[in-house]
Amino acid sequence: MPALNPSKFRAAAHRAMALAALHANSSLATRLARYNDHMAKARALETAGGAQ
Repeated sequence: MPALNPSKFRAAAHRAMALAALHANSSLATRLARYNDHMAKARALETAGGAQ
């Protein structure tokens, strides 16, 4: 049984939060900023944590 990779789960969580940010009830600039922030975190977790 392979070991759990917490960075993979965190990256998936940040991707979900990024999509939720797009559907939030706020201005377009705020939604886009939140989306970009979460996607940047997800990409960083994938590259640094070795998530595949």
